[in-house]
Amino acid sequence: MQRRQFIKSVAGAALAWPRAATAQPSATPVIGFLTSNSRAGAAPYIRAVASGLAEAGYSEPGNLKIEYRFADDDMDRLPALAKELVERKVSVIVSSAIAASRAAKAATSTIPVVFATANDPIKFGLVTSLNQPGGNMTGVTYLSAQLGEKRLELLHELLPAASAIAALVNPNNLNADRNLQNLHGAALNMGLHVDVLKASNEAELEPAISKAASVPSRALVLLNDPLFFDLRDGIVKLAARHAIPAMYSAREFVEAGGLVSYGANQSDAYRLVGIYVGRILKGEKPADLPVQQPTRFELVINLKTAKALGITIPQTLLVAADEVIE
Repeated sequence: MQRRQFIKSVAGAALAWPRAATAQPSATPVIGFLTSNSRAGAAPYIRAVASGLAEAGYSEPGNLKIEYRFADDDMDRLPALAKELVERKVSVIVSSAIAASRAAKAATSTIPVVFATANDPIKFGLVTSLNQPGGNMTGVTYLSAQLGEKRLELLHELLPAASAIAALVNPNNLNADRNLQNLHGAALNMGLHVDVLKASNEAELEPAISKAASVPSRALVLLNDPLFFDLRDGIVKLAARHAIPAMYSAREFVEAGGLVSYGANQSDAYRLVGIYVGRILKGEKPADLPVQQPTRFELVINLKTAKALGITIPQTLLVAADEVIE
């Protein structure tokens, strides 16, 4: 597998940190981990952050303690959970996805926050600049929310006979309207029609995907959303049950049995979050750490799923793929 690298990556992560960094305090630092996901859904992110922390010289339970706060897909809980971490006086907060990051920003202007988000952190008010964040927040944006057009192009290349595509969106997503607008614009340019299907909780997934399967195109594209990531195993099983080919936002869907995904490697993004947390614990300031962005994205294809769906993957996509799961 060819891993994609991030632009402005933590240069020389294996090298010593700047000598100007202050010494680590004797007390064991505590960091907070705030996410809208469930513990099970966030497991890949947790492992990736731990990997980055280890690169920076930190591990739990050795010289670090982590306080986890999971909203279990209930966004209304995030402000209270963020407040709990502030009252706990954690050294750094890791925030996963835009809603959790905004809750962390509202809860504190002094505790450093390192975020990972699919969205534009400037547009949503997390930072004023990517190169010079300037406040108490920095992190990684993996830009998944902006990739709807490319995912649609790849799905059309995979299924050129399809004249209409079903798009699954969570209407509660802060970026839902903009993402749909971009998707409709891209579809219009390709001569495609987009049927929008909505699901804001687990119970709404079955009827939405069932409806997608009734569309003549029998193809589905999922717009990026933490809820869908949390429920990825169930979504992949529903797509298989209804024999509908689907394009996903992250490789974890394809590893679970989904057909194809296109996006930045989110585990790499969260690993870099862990490295940034380590640098902050050693004395660096989030205001001086640029927000990182992906420069390349990975295409992952599951050949076993394609065979089950009766789909022949074009050679051009096989050659372009970063990983083919057989």
